[in-house]
Amino acid sequence: MELCEFVDCQECKKRHESVFAALSPNDLHELNEAKTCYRFSKGEAVFNEGSYPRGLYCVLEGKLKVVRMSPEGKEQIVHLAKSGDAMGYRALLSNEKYSCSGIAIETSRLCHIPKSVFLNLVEKSPKLAKEMLRMFSVELRIAEKNITDLALLPVRQRITQALILLKERYGFKEDNCTINIVLSREEIANLSGTTRETAIRVLSDLSDRNVIEMKAKAIKILNYKKLVEMAEIYD
Repeated sequence: MELCEFVDCQECKKRHESVFAALSPNDLHELNEAKTCYRFSKGEAVFNEGSYPRGLYCVLEGKLKVVRMSPEGKEQIVHLAKSGDAMGYRALLSNEKYSCSGIAIETSRLCHIPKSVFLNLVEKSPKLAKEMLRMFSVELRIAEKNITDLALLPVRQRITQALILLKERYGFKEDNCTINIVLSREEIANLSGTTRETAIRVLSDLSDRNVIEMKAKAIKILNYKKLVEMAEIYD
């Protein structure tokens, strides 16, 4: 972690998509004056499971994963973050230790808002408090789905759903078919709740069926309609 170039909140391209979109000019100025901007290298921890939060992180640029470790040391990816996302708010608002760790998937820049400043803004701004409640509700819905999926869905369906999640979360590269994030096979397995060997086998099968194409760690979706059918995702 190192200090990086300060970015004014008013100039942030993702502010209107963030939890702070509804802040008044005065509150935004208060946040801007208190925050610090940091750069995290690939694989570096932003916060660690078991430690107490000292503030809120807002992703300025980059991609990150929120992970929890099993007693056996296996990593489970519980959330993926992108530009504009807030990180670490649950532990901060509940005054508890982090239940997960936040790790940079690629070089990322984040803004850190001190705990006292953030909590003061939540108390002063009903719109911010309402947005935090909405985020908690979404987080709970996703957690409930993940628990159900791990218990009931076959592994191929979980992996195809994971690929669609990555596409929806980060989009495609300029070719409009390569998922705009690079994850190892181990990370895809951790996201899907399976083993690396099983993930490789399922991905190879999808490649053989011409649903996806794999080049090193990059994954290109060749037949998105078929992938959705295999994932059994319906509106």
